[in-house]
Amino acid sequence: MEKTQQSSSMNQIEKRAALTLSSVFATRMLGLFMILPVFAVLGESLSGATPFLIGLAIGAYGLSQAVLQIPFGRLSDKLGRKPIILMGLSLFVVGSVVAALSESIYGVILGRILQGCGAIASAVMALAADLSRDEHRSKVMASIGMSIGLAFTLAMFAGPFIAEHFGLSGIFWVTAGLALLAALVVVTLVPTPTHSYAQRDVVAAKGQFKDIIWHPQLWRLNLGIFALHFLLTAFFVAFPHKLTALGLSMSSSGWIYLAVMLIAVVIMVPLIITAEKGWRHRGVMVSVMCTIALLELLIGFQQWSLWVLIFLMGIFFAGFNVMEALFPSLISRIAPASRKGAALGVYSTSQFLGASLGGPIAGWLAQTYGLSTTYVAGGAVALIWAVAGLGLKSPPRLTSYTLTVHHIENKDRLATLMDDIHAIEGVAEAVALPEAGAVYLKVDKQQFDEAALLRLKQSVNPADSPNQVTE
Repeated sequence: MEKTQQSSSMNQIEKRAALTLSSVFATRMLGLFMILPVFAVLGESLSGATPFLIGLAIGAYGLSQAVLQIPFGRLSDKLGRKPIILMGLSLFVVGSVVAALSESIYGVILGRILQGCGAIASAVMALAADLSRDEHRSKVMASIGMSIGLAFTLAMFAGPFIAEHFGLSGIFWVTAGLALLAALVVVTLVPTPTHSYAQRDVVAAKGQFKDIIWHPQLWRLNLGIFALHFLLTAFFVAFPHKLTALGLSMSSSGWIYLAVMLIAVVIMVPLIITAEKGWRHRGVMVSVMCTIALLELLIGFQQWSLWVLIFLMGIFFAGFNVMEALFPSLISRIAPASRKGAALGVYSTSQFLGASLGGPIAGWLAQTYGLSTTYVAGGAVALIWAVAGLGLKSPPRLTSYTLTVHHIENKDRLATLMDDIHAIEGVAEAVALPEAGAVYLKVDKQQFDEAALLRLKQSVNPADSPNQVTE
């Protein structure tokens, strides 16, 4: 039974869910990212390789992931979270093995497509929601989000080291091993909820996409994440050749990327604080994208010394990380309370589509007009979003909150509940979805009386315990 007062810390189930699900998500992302710093160079040794096909291989995972991300989330509502996660990890293992055994560029492309078919993000987030109480759900989700950033940093460092000692195939074998380890964690360590409900704050429902796609503010954010991941895969079609031109070995480039990421962290933190605390999202984001556009040209058209290149790259990835952090924050604030899952679904699809197109377009440009043109394309894409970003409005100073209340199908009981919720201080918006067993709210955290809301929940459904598990 839940306490009537808010618990100040996560319980053991929530801590375990945060740790294990973060590790599952991070190992998969680590496998996807490790080839980025090395493939443009090592991929040239594959039979049939061209710059276009190398770019296609870099971004191929994005297309299949964009197609399957939302369907896998819905399937997890029907078939269960863990079966879908295990199915996705199995596809990821198969793709990694196919790529590891391939001596041609076409086999690697097929392997990367299969890797992308393991689209488990929605199912992982939904399982995290199943296993966490309302007042601690954001902490569990934040831990998963942080694991992605750590995985990217580690991938930039580990990929070159593995490639130097074990070759390109070694990266894919390590990736397959990591995915098998993640599957073992899911089976043995991740808690299993006694009940799963349609988590509409993380899994999209049918019929909600039209309003989200054409929302006057959300389309700018979706275009932004598309542009950002277009820039990422396009950048790694060309940039590894810069380090090769400086005579650096693969393992040396790993240390370079680690230094770059450390510089990026130092720069990004004050920028994020300025945007969030000072409520200057538009100014920071537009400035960052303009800076990225300038950096694309500076890096692309001049062979700098190593130390200058490290500094420029540090600024570039600081900007990337700032945008990567601010976009989902704004999505959560701007999306209608009952459509957050749909908004995140469109957002994720846009992200993966950008990744899927950045690589092959940059590869085609490099093959047809030379490597420098890939940087021009990246700069142009960044400027296009900077112009679109000028139309961003300051988001409401509200935070999304999900109240899990099951068995609220009775209309009179539901109406009374909603009246009581609206009367709680700090609640700006509340929408009930009985089929999802939840009420979705937008709240002002400065005024929000969370304890009152949890007491209300306890009085309505005293026996409910949303993170009961079976071992």
